[in-house]
Amino acid sequence: MIVLVDDDASEVRSLISEGGLFPVFQPIFDYRLRSIFGYEALIRGPEDSPLHRPDQLFAAATRCDLRLELEHACREVSLRAFAALRLSGRLFLNASPGSLLDPGMMNGQTRELLAELGLTPNRIVIELTENQQITDLPGIEEAIHHYRGRGFQIAIDDLGEGFANLRMWSQLRPEFVKIDRHFVHGIADDRIKCHFVRAMQDLAEICNASLVAEGIERAEDFVCIRDMGIACGQGYFIARPTAQPVRQLPGAVLAAFGRERTALTMLSGGPGRVPTAASLLKPVPPVAADASNEMVIARFESDADLDVLPVVNDGLPVGMINRHSLIDRFARPFRKELFGRKCCQLFMDPAPLVVDAGATIQELAMMLSLAPRHYMFDGFIVTQDGRYAGIGSAHDLMAMITEMQIHAARYANPLTQLPGNVPINERIDALLAAGTAFVAAYVDIDSFKPFNDTFGYRRGDDVIQALARQLTEIVDPRLDFVGHIGGDDFFVLFRCDDWELRCQQLVSNFSEAMRGMVGSDECDARGYMAESRRGEYSLQALPTLSVGAVRIECSDCDSHREVAAAAAAAKKQAKKLSKSVSGSSQTLRGGVFVERRRVGGGGTPATLPHRLN
Repeated sequence: MIVLVDDDASEVRSLISEGGLFPVFQPIFDYRLRSIFGYEALIRGPEDSPLHRPDQLFAAATRCDLRLELEHACREVSLRAFAALRLSGRLFLNASPGSLLDPGMMNGQTRELLAELGLTPNRIVIELTENQQITDLPGIEEAIHHYRGRGFQIAIDDLGEGFANLRMWSQLRPEFVKIDRHFVHGIADDRIKCHFVRAMQDLAEICNASLVAEGIERAEDFVCIRDMGIACGQGYFIARPTAQPVRQLPGAVLAAFGRERTALTMLSGGPGRVPTAASLLKPVPPVAADASNEMVIARFESDADLDVLPVVNDGLPVGMINRHSLIDRFARPFRKELFGRKCCQLFMDPAPLVVDAGATIQELAMMLSLAPRHYMFDGFIVTQDGRYAGIGSAHDLMAMITEMQIHAARYANPLTQLPGNVPINERIDALLAAGTAFVAAYVDIDSFKPFNDTFGYRRGDDVIQALARQLTEIVDPRLDFVGHIGGDDFFVLFRCDDWELRCQQLVSNFSEAMRGMVGSDECDARGYMAESRRGEYSLQALPTLSVGAVRIECSDCDSHREVAAAAAAAKKQAKKLSKSVSGSSQTLRGGVFVERRRVGGGGTPATLPHRLN
């Protein structure tokens, strides 16, 4: 059946004027804080209408040249519903790039509507969709500058779907970038998609943007996105869009988030312990959402050490009140008489920083560094399973980070600044305690002593530092850990899937680096003339690498001592491999030995020789 444009126009105008549009909201999950970050508003037409689906609705409006009118109506109905539902966090409002240039968007009506609804601009994220050709990017840049100046934030949608949004990212510098669902669905089983998303993550870190992975429909993809360090996620697995959206995370999401994960950074809280927001929690009794300002002032007056008060409604945090801000407001004439008996929500921050008790200190510090400055003074609300548990302060967070940095520096190797023996042992014990499978790799430089004796300790230090740099570059920093045992010995804990390839690449990279550290004569001869340990003057091989790796399952070892012994044995086999592949010549070649037997179990070891020409 052919639908006439006039019929479309009549239907669209009817929906706009008679209130036939209604929004649904889909939660956006913050991996770093383990809580709902905000909601995206999505528009629907009447269920019995052919324009119920948004793609059909906007297509009809475009045909009738009513798109801008429809976008205005969608924006207003979404804001009103968001305020009526009293949802927490940010609201992501979809907008076409062309609509930003419309005078109706920039005439102050939106700001007036926000004031009427009690919403602040810093809670609104304008999400630009790539559904029309961009013809005036400079004009859009100017419009974005206008909105940012009034407190709004910007997001671009469907990164990876087309080239235009890459250009928008580079020029508009949005605070949020949404990854197209094509790259998210099935990512746990697709290495190519992983590499694409990692590249996007690298760009996001450079541009100081937060990524949102759309289209998460499987628990496996949810966990994979979490482990890749993506900031936020959205999709049916977390929650479907509804008119009455969830305010607490479903049990299946919490269970998936709690799956195997162990932090491997230098900032640890001691053996086997990963510090979290729970360590900073102060159980301050909150005020109810319907409490009066007089009650809040009385609380502050009764406790001189209380700087902020959380506002809670039925156990869910809805805001934060700052002592100094409130007292300053009421110090003005007649303010106490005018506002004393009014609800405390009038002067609270409706978008406080809310974190889950299980959020790591590193995640919390990153969020504070990216958040508006006032969060450094107000601190944050800590929740347990979505419900209020207490508050934390940025001062206590900084004190804990400083203490952990001192602890890490105390045991760092002075030459490479990599973690030394104590942090290595702590990481291994933490992995074992968490029941996490990993690969322990012992990395040793072959023929290092004669090189150091011949060329001097300064050249020897250059070799060790070069290897340290290569190790930190070759690993996955979000999953793997690099430690420096001492001298020319290093230890790596791998959790990435392609660790074998990385080990082989390391051996190759080190060999190339060594060729660049000696002259052309040594490169041609693949060595240099020097005195051996027996006092004989002969051709000495250039330093190469031996890597011994062993898989450690959760039940294989009880402590770091057993892991270290197994890795040391694998390293000895790697050294034998290096010598065996060289035959009768004096040249050693790098080798990777992988012990494929279970530690303490039977089987035949297998090798992965890496031959270098």
